[in-house]
Amino acid sequence: MSGILFLLLYKQLPISFIAITLCLGIVCYFYTEQRIPSASLEQNFTKITWTDTYRINGSTLRGFAIAENKDKWYVQLKLESEQQKRTFTEQSLAGLTMNILSEEIPNRPSSHMYAFDINNYLKSNGAVGQLQITQFEFVGFKKGLTTFMAGQRFKMMQHIQNHFPLSLQAEAEALLIGSREQMPSEMQNAYQTLGITHLFAISGLHVALIVWLIYETMIRLGVRRETANWLLLLALPLYALLAGGAPSVWRSVSVTEIVLISMFFQRKIAMEDAFSLSIIGFIFITPWIIFQIGFQLSYLAAFSLIYSSILLKSSTSYLLQSFIITAVCQLIVFSILLYHFYEISISSFLANLVFVPLFSFVILPINLLLLLLTFLLPSLAGSLLMLYQPVRSLLDVLILTLGQLPYQMWNPMKPESWIVLLAYISVVILFISVERRKNLFSSTVLFLFVIGCIQIAPYTDSSTKITFVNVGQGDCILIEMPFRKQVIMIDTGGLLRFDQESWKQANEPFEIGRQVVLPFLKGKGINTIDTLVITHADADHMEGAEEVLRGVRVKEIHITPGSAEKEVMEDLWAEIEKQHIPVYEKKAGDTILSDYFHFQYLYPMDEIYEGNNDSLVLSMTNNDFHGLFIGDLEEPGELDLINHYSQAIQHIDLLKIGHHGSKTSSNEQFLRLVQPRVAIIQAGFENRYGHPHPDVVERLENLGIPYLQTGTDGTVEVKININGDMSVSIP
Repeated sequence: MSGILFLLLYKQLPISFIAITLCLGIVCYFYTEQRIPSASLEQNFTKITWTDTYRINGSTLRGFAIAENKDKWYVQLKLESEQQKRTFTEQSLAGLTMNILSEEIPNRPSSHMYAFDINNYLKSNGAVGQLQITQFEFVGFKKGLTTFMAGQRFKMMQHIQNHFPLSLQAEAEALLIGSREQMPSEMQNAYQTLGITHLFAISGLHVALIVWLIYETMIRLGVRRETANWLLLLALPLYALLAGGAPSVWRSVSVTEIVLISMFFQRKIAMEDAFSLSIIGFIFITPWIIFQIGFQLSYLAAFSLIYSSILLKSSTSYLLQSFIITAVCQLIVFSILLYHFYEISISSFLANLVFVPLFSFVILPINLLLLLLTFLLPSLAGSLLMLYQPVRSLLDVLILTLGQLPYQMWNPMKPESWIVLLAYISVVILFISVERRKNLFSSTVLFLFVIGCIQIAPYTDSSTKITFVNVGQGDCILIEMPFRKQVIMIDTGGLLRFDQESWKQANEPFEIGRQVVLPFLKGKGINTIDTLVITHADADHMEGAEEVLRGVRVKEIHITPGSAEKEVMEDLWAEIEKQHIPVYEKKAGDTILSDYFHFQYLYPMDEIYEGNNDSLVLSMTNNDFHGLFIGDLEEPGELDLINHYSQAIQHIDLLKIGHHGSKTSSNEQFLRLVQPRVAIIQAGFENRYGHPHPDVVERLENLGIPYLQTGTDGTVEVKININGDMSVSIP
């Protein structure tokens, strides 16, 4: 609202007009709040109809469905057999109606404040909650235009998969029908690093090219211009449905439709007015869409281009215009990218100059032509695809190579909301100064000042932070020294992998390091870990380390003696050797150098690796604080600590409970000795092992030791301020 007010004042519009506009904005805000769905506790329905937004991954079907009372739910169904999976994958599920028995999925704490938030995802899609289907029976298909078009989109996807080589399918599906499900994560990471992910979202340029091709084809076939416009008016919404109906597609289609309609009435509407009507229509019909990142980015980028026409017309050079377009779009969205994704691509300014015209005017037309030929002349299409595939593969190699170059991402930290607002104001002022060619120096200084504030924010905190990250059934602890002078990570979490039948295996396996730990580090703006401690060679403590090493710089790694030889360490060891990271075996008596605390390993005491009881145990002390992190140490190891360090570990401040609170750990004698002010249990939500064991919980409660569990309470942060006072919170 403040941004709109600033723009209205800049345009020097009448006060009465500004007042009316603000009043309408307030009314629309309350209208939107009332229209946003809220979860209903009552489940008095037995029938659901699937929408076209769903995904089958491994043995699980997830997607949105509409209940009898018109509420939208996010529904999960566990597939019981390969035949059942085949039944679901061989047809479009849009419009499929089922009678079901279900139970509402309880909310569990998110991994951390920077992790994927299922509640926000549901809210942005207009859903009221999650359901797990326990029983179902097919009823039939609900017919309608959207169902029909979803079926055609599904057939188009199958056609692409049947006629395009495997290496070209993901690109063709993304560019032609807006589906990016098949794109490998490695390529997605490279596109993100180069800042060209948007090329695979069907956008205004795609729609404009499609419209131009169809229009010119009709004109050359002898169709009258007025008739061609009417046909476009009817065909564009169908294309939007066929292309997946993403916000960027509907934005382009709706603006084009509004302009075409105005032409029919011989009252050609201004582009900014068509743009505004498009936003109003979107929010009126689906108010919750304002929470979708794609909607925000699409309209912001289009807004910046529409209102920067003077800048674009200031040069006739194609190269300079391309750079201005890239710069304008990047500047207007940079703060919201930081807010949602915590990093932005620096190389995107140059990469877009090359890849935008390449994809828009070469690769997209080639895919359109090849798709058309697969229908008309399949044999010719097959020959051309054989020629195109190796050339396109070379481009993939180039993109992957460029994506691996260092120092391409700016990752300060997730900015506060007020910083985002200040950043927008500074960008708008900068644009106005460039457009008017006045006060350019002062506006540039203001913009750079905001950038500087974002960059130095993490280095202004004088407190020490110890964060126990909720990585499910595993350990991951991050220690940040004051002013971010040193960062130590203890374990990285991970998953225990079990052999599964091939049909149950996920298309892209879930990775704790990539999908939980790295977003946490990026959200905090951590690009370097000084010391990574792998307490022992168990998957739930170190399987995520490989992805962490690929995402941030790690200066050195500490492991327990003998653990490097274990099979579970092979992939990690390969990545360590690739990056030439120094690795040191540590045992009792060894230290980690620090200006703020004394870090000393208390365990193990020998060099023979035997599992949990050879976990690295790290003591962290200064005059005001004592923390003890004991990995998966069990009762024999705890008794060794009592025998060798009985004086040193009495009445500590913070204890990381051993082995996730299993029955074989947390000996009563040990707990009585350490008597921590607070204990943290790193164990997953409703984990299969029953951790923490009821006996351990009972011991903690009987001894009056307060405790938190990451699986039920979420990520836990312990802060020690400059005066030595300790506080515990769940951020």
